[in-house]
Amino acid sequence: MALLDLLGRRWCLGIIWQVSENGPLTFRALEAKCGGVSPSVLNTRLRELREAGLVQVGDDGYEATNQCLELFALIEPMRNWSHAWARKLP
Repeated sequence: MALLDLLGRRWCLGIIWQVSENGPLTFRALEAKCGGVSPSVLNTRLRELREAGLVQVGDDGYEATNQCLELFALIEPMRNWSHAWARKLP
């Protein structure tokens, strides 16, 4: 339940997605990739994801940990399913 609580917070999945797919990102680059996230929310989510061991700060910015990449491998297949599902919605 703790994982689902964390992932259900605004922007958590988006941040995980960006750092997993795009490699290390500076705060500003991550903010731009997430398009619409406020700096304060991004800062809070990054702190929460760092505390959870999913994101770390490297020399080139925020990056996915090995645990994050394992999690991303599990949730990434939902992309195709969600696109097909969205096409079926009225």
